[in-house]
Amino acid sequence: MKTPVFVTAILLSVLSISVCCQAQKRSAKRAGLSQIIQTDFVDGAKQYKVLKANLPADSFPKTFDPKTGKPEYSGSGWWCSGFYPGTLLYLYEQTHDKVLYNEAVRILGILQKEQYNKTTHDLGFMMYCSFGNANRIQPKPEYREILLNSAKSLSTRFNATVGCIKSWDSKDPSDYLVIIDNMMNLELLFETTKATGDSSFYKIAVTHANTTMKNHFRPNYSSFHVLNYDVNTGAVKEKKTAQGYADGSAWARGQAWGLYGYTVCYRYTKDVRYLQQAQHIAQFILMNPNLPADKIPYWDFNAPDIPNALRDASAAAIMASAFLELSKYTDSAAGRRYNEVAATMIRNLSREPYKAAIGTNGGFILQHGVGHKPHGTEVDMPLTYGDYYFMEACKRYKEMKK
Repeated sequence: MKTPVFVTAILLSVLSISVCCQAQKRSAKRAGLSQIIQTDFVDGAKQYKVLKANLPADSFPKTFDPKTGKPEYSGSGWWCSGFYPGTLLYLYEQTHDKVLYNEAVRILGILQKEQYNKTTHDLGFMMYCSFGNANRIQPKPEYREILLNSAKSLSTRFNATVGCIKSWDSKDPSDYLVIIDNMMNLELLFETTKATGDSSFYKIAVTHANTTMKNHFRPNYSSFHVLNYDVNTGAVKEKKTAQGYADGSAWARGQAWGLYGYTVCYRYTKDVRYLQQAQHIAQFILMNPNLPADKIPYWDFNAPDIPNALRDASAAAIMASAFLELSKYTDSAAGRRYNEVAATMIRNLSREPYKAAIGTNGGFILQHGVGHKPHGTEVDMPLTYGDYYFMEACKRYKEMKK
């Protein structure tokens, strides 16, 4: 029996109304998050003025112990030194508060000597998150020169036999230690080739990415933290962890570094292999049975005390920023999924227990980061990179919504 025309019309009308209502709900939810994010920027600026007021002149903020009320600082050579000026610059862009910009410029003056530091693989974190943002906001020849020198210094740690940039030194001269975090330092090299036309930096970056993709990942696309190569042959000697629960576990921030790093690689190369790698890592994270409903991951996906294990707000912030960028490079269904997950992460980081009240937490924005749990350092404390990537994720969401 044929459906009467008027019944069909009613069904279509109901369906249209339902779709319209769902779209309106999504639009209202996005608008609500945009307002939350704007508050995050304002509150972040207030917090970083607290951080600034308590900061010794030649020091960089490291963390704050909520149990003792004591802050911890570092020198410019610490791997996190670039996040403080980077966060100040993100906040300045959103609030136009010159106090924040002037503080960023001041601390950049202390940081600039690290452009010649050849003892660390973290120059991307240290120099691109800081001077890269400074040069983007207000380009200067001296910033460009500092970034070039930083890329040159980072390149000295590349070994063609291994095909990677060395992360850590070892007492054994045959060891060549590489950590998944190192994927985050490739952006400095890609950007330097873009700025100068010198392809040597680009070649080092893609070689490191390819070697890491070949050796660092398990069949399920989770990542080991540390690989030890034989410096003489390039063969893999060990696959282990330093900051994760166990050699075979999936340390949450390590998965975030991989997700972000391969998304960046695709941005600069448009090599589909990097896009697919990022999508595979995303699938591991999103389909993991140990990912909590609020999408703020436990510090390790295989922590033995789940569901009572500590959460890592810093890992969530990094993932949120990466998911937002990845959403731009994928088909509509997957892109919407990545965007929605990022929005959930941002929304939950923007409230208790993760976002600190104004004037508390030593001036840091986020609480409950996990730095190095096996060593008992920076455990359940604020972390400068948590703040940095949280502000970056908020900035990206705001810009994508436009």
